[in-house]
Amino acid sequence: MDTKSLIIEVATKIFQEKGYMGVGLNEILKECNISKGSLYHHFPNGKEELLIACLHTLTEKITMDMKQIFKKHPTTEEAIKAMVNQLIIHFETEGTITSYTFTSIVSEMGSLSESVRNACSLLYTNIQKIYCDKLVEDGLSLETANSIALTMTASIEGGIMLCLTKKSSEPLREIANVLTKTSFNL
Repeated sequence: MDTKSLIIEVATKIFQEKGYMGVGLNEILKECNISKGSLYHHFPNGKEELLIACLHTLTEKITMDMKQIFKKHPTTEEAIKAMVNQLIIHFETEGTITSYTFTSIVSEMGSLSESVRNACSLLYTNIQKIYCDKLVEDGLSLETANSIALTMTASIEGGIMLCLTKKSSEPLREIANVLTKTSFNL
C-alpha cells in the first residue's frame, strides 16, 4: 500500500472512532509511522484536506458495496434486507458499523466547513440514488421512489447510530422490518 493510501485508511478509521475534533495529526502520524513532512506532501492543506480525502474514499467504498448488493437482488425489498443484514452481521462480529457511515463526522464538521459538508452530501446523494433507482425498477414513480429513498436513507443512517449507542443490532433489525412492511406495500 502506498503512503497516501495508508494515511487515508488509518485516518478514516481514527476519524470515525474519535471524530474530527478528537484526533490530532500527531496521532495519525504515529499510527502511520510517518513524518509530518510526508503527511503534508500528500495533503498540503492539512487535516481538513485529509478528512475530505477520507470522506471521498469512504463514499466510493460504500457506494460500490451497495451497488453490488442491489445488483444481486431482483427487488428493493430483498436488497434492503440483504444490506441491513450485512450491517447487522458486521456490527455483531466487529462491535461497530463505522466503516459504513460517517454520520458522526457530518454532525461534527458539516456546519463548520462547506467543503466537508459537500463531501458528506455526496455519499447521501449516492445512497439515495441507489435506493431510488431500484424502487423505480420495482415500478414506483420517480416522485414516490425519491420520497421513499430519502426515508430509507435517513432511517438506516439513524439505525446505525442507534446500534452504536445502544450496542445492539436491534435498531437495524426493527428498521428493516418497518421499511419492508411499509415502503414496499404501496
